[in-house]
Amino acid sequence: MTKPADLDRFRGKQVLITGGLGFLGSNLAIALVGLGARVTLLDAMLDDHGGNLFNVEPIKDRVTVNFSDVRDECSLKYLVRGKDYIFHFAGQNDHVLSLTNPFPDIDINIKGSAILLETCRRFNAGARLVYSGTRGEYGRAVMLPVREDQPMHPKGIYELSSLTAQQLFQIYNDNHGVPSVTLRLTNIYGERAQMKHSRFGVANWFIRLALDDGTIPVFGDGSLLRDFVYVQDALDAVLRCAATEAAYGQVFNVGNNRASSFRELAETVVRAAGSGRWEFAPFSPERAAQEPGDFCSDIRKIGRVVGWRPTTPLEDGVRKTACYYRRYKEHYW
Repeated sequence: MTKPADLDRFRGKQVLITGGLGFLGSNLAIALVGLGARVTLLDAMLDDHGGNLFNVEPIKDRVTVNFSDVRDECSLKYLVRGKDYIFHFAGQNDHVLSLTNPFPDIDINIKGSAILLETCRRFNAGARLVYSGTRGEYGRAVMLPVREDQPMHPKGIYELSSLTAQQLFQIYNDNHGVPSVTLRLTNIYGERAQMKHSRFGVANWFIRLALDDGTIPVFGDGSLLRDFVYVQDALDAVLRCAATEAAYGQVFNVGNNRASSFRELAETVVRAAGSGRWEFAPFSPERAAQEPGDFCSDIRKIGRVVGWRPTTPLEDGVRKTACYYRRYKEHYW
């Protein structure tokens, strides 16, 4: 049996989180502060990307916030020094934008990751890095569930840029001794995500529509499968990977061993929110162009190496998320 990761190792450690005021970054910051880490957040506050100071309201006096950009080498030279752990969550992750303008993906996701890695190599090669990629790197599944060694056929520029960044981390780990873990996250939902538009985070967008007593569009016949992961489960995976020496140099799926259809998701959201409705809708041309079909992650590898598996049922996670946004709606709508 895998030995449980020692999360006490973060106590007193210096941590940098890029994209630290966004969805994953802010939730991770709250968890790390709770574990006794000394946390610095870097965020460029790009429009529509989810950076929100309210996300760190519970810990605002216990973190350092740096309004900078992962592409700013001068800033990174200062920020990476002395850090024990660096979690790289900053990125352009708007699938629709990448269809019309590929350059932000290339500039932020590829160039930005390269600048971070090269700065670490030069100024803090001992820092341990964790990169959060996407299940979109796989493209259409050859077989389900999808293992980490499946052939990679990303369908869009965003997914290609994420895969390129993941491979950069692998190269710096293997060739330059900059230790890193790379993750392929799938359909993360939960508190502190942006809720102003639908271009990423389908589960959270369904929740917004239901809380507004609106109609949730379920594309196609609603049978498409996804494995949805509650954000606190995903962060448990991130922390366990960072705390497990055997994880470095590896890539892991962070998904759910139980897939749900979009119709099931919509029904769960309406039931948990106590408002809203759903109806079938045709795919938009943009979404149809990038739709990879059914997807479900094989998570046996991360279970074997770091002892992680998701524990939050979809209905419980959706209910917690809906309660959060109902309470703090003014900060996200």
